[in-house]
Amino acid sequence: MTDRALAREFDELSQEELVRWVMEGFRRTLIHYGCWFREVEYQLGMQNAVAVELEAGDLSFAIMMKRLSTILGFELEDGTPRVLKEMSREGLIKLLDGVCVNWLANDGVWFQAVEKRFGMDTAKRCNDTCWSRFSPYEALRIKELLGLPRRAGLDGLKAALGFRMYARINKQSIEEIDGTTFIFRMNDCRVQSARKRKGLADYPCKSGGMVEYPFFASTIDPRIETECIGCPPDPHPDEWYCAWKFTLKA
Repeated sequence: MTDRALAREFDELSQEELVRWVMEGFRRTLIHYGCWFREVEYQLGMQNAVAVELEAGDLSFAIMMKRLSTILGFELEDGTPRVLKEMSREGLIKLLDGVCVNWLANDGVWFQAVEKRFGMDTAKRCNDTCWSRFSPYEALRIKELLGLPRRAGLDGLKAALGFRMYARINKQSIEEIDGTTFIFRMNDCRVQSARKRKGLADYPCKSGGMVEYPFFASTIDPRIETECIGCPPDPHPDEWYCAWKFTLKA
C-alpha cells in the first residue's frame, strides 16, 4: 500500500475499494475470534476454552447474524438465515460438503504458505501442533451437538467419527473386532488421492495422525487408546491410506 493510500479517508474510496474493506472486516473478525480462543486455551486449558467458546460463539454469531440480516435484508428464524431453513435437503448437504472442502482447502493453503517460506519440517511441526488443538475441539463440539456423555465409549467414538469434517470429504469405514476394539480405515483420502493422480508419492501424514486420532479418541472417552496400524509413509494396501485401532480399556 502506498503512502497516499495509507493517508486516504474512507469517503474517498471507490466502490471496489469499499468492497475490499468489507471483506477485510470479515477476515479480521475471523482472526480475532481465533486469537481469543487460542489465548483462553493457553491460559485456562482446552476444556475451559471450549466451554467459554460455547457461550461466546453462540452469542457472537447471534449478534453478527442479526446485524447483517438488518443491513443485507435477509430474514432470520431462531437466529438462522431463513433461506437455509427453506433449502432442500439435497441443497443443504451440497452446501455442507462445500463448507467441509473449504475447511480442507484452508488447512492446505496454510501448510503450503508455511512450507514455502520456512520449509517442510517447520510446516509439519506447525500442522501437528494445530491438530493437537483442533482435534480435541472438534471432538468436544461433536459431543455437545450429539449430546454424548463424558465417557461416550466406543459407540460414541463411532458416531463422532461420522460427524467430523473429514467424514464429508473422504471415504471411511469401521471394522468391528470385538466388544472392546474396532478398526477405523480411511479408504479414500482427498489429499492423498489428488497426489496419486499427479503421480506424486503419499504425503507423510503419520506424525499429524499420531496427534489427531489419539487426541480425538481420548476426548470422546479418556479410556480409549489409539494404535496406528498404518499411515503414510508406512506402506499400505490400495484399499486404504491409513488405519487406526481403538480399544476401550477398563
